[in-house]
Amino acid sequence: MTGVPASAANGPSGAQGAPASAAPGATSDAASDAAVVAGSDAAAGGGKPARGGKIAAAAVNQASVWNIANLLTMLRLLLVPGFVALMLADGGYDPAWRSLAWAAFAIAMITDLFDGHLARTYNLVTDFGKIADPIADKAIMGAALICLSSLGDLPWWVTIVILGRELGITLLRFLVIRYGVIPASRGGKLKTLTQGVAVGMYVLALTGWLATLRWWVMAAAVVLTVATGVDYVRQAIVLRRQGIAERKAALEETEA
Repeated sequence: MTGVPASAANGPSGAQGAPASAAPGATSDAASDAAVVAGSDAAAGGGKPARGGKIAAAAVNQASVWNIANLLTMLRLLLVPGFVALMLADGGYDPAWRSLAWAAFAIAMITDLFDGHLARTYNLVTDFGKIADPIADKAIMGAALICLSSLGDLPWWVTIVILGRELGITLLRFLVIRYGVIPASRGGKLKTLTQGVAVGMYVLALTGWLATLRWWVMAAAVVLTVATGVDYVRQAIVLRRQGIAERKAALEETEA
């Protein structure tokens, strides 16, 4: 971003020309607005670029599809077929292959913790990320559950309960989005963490007391899955009722 000569501040033509020189490559309304503010401040300050304008423009430029948050999401999507191949290699029961599959699953879970945080912290939220992130989450978890059930390590009813809840809540969010957004709760985050730990323990070829422990962790994950699912349904009903009431009140006020 370049500064504007001090003489430009003395005439309207200089002020109008500031955005073009400040952000010649801007491709969005937000970038243009940031350039206008930066250019005006630079003109008023005797040719010095405005620091706030630089930060705003940088944030806008970073919010592209090819940012670190979205790259982590893409990595998670690419890990899904790799995980399945490792999980089913050599019949699906070789401890070495299962350990490699666990490593792929662990990487996917870790990237899930970071991509959303990075996107919100550094203003990297994009439409692609909003769609791809939940798909990547459910793809790796679904692949793990289906592989475990197909190998006989996990009852099918557990897989059906968890995947049914995840898909149902996702659909519910879309149905009530016109009335508002259902925020992620602490219970939901705990459910995700517990599911990840439980599935990870089942992916590993554990024996003895660790095999018993993973059963209890999975039981806790199932309970949290059902409980948080019921809570989301309750929130959706409340949100819909509030939205309908607000629309009705606004309509009555308009007619009055």
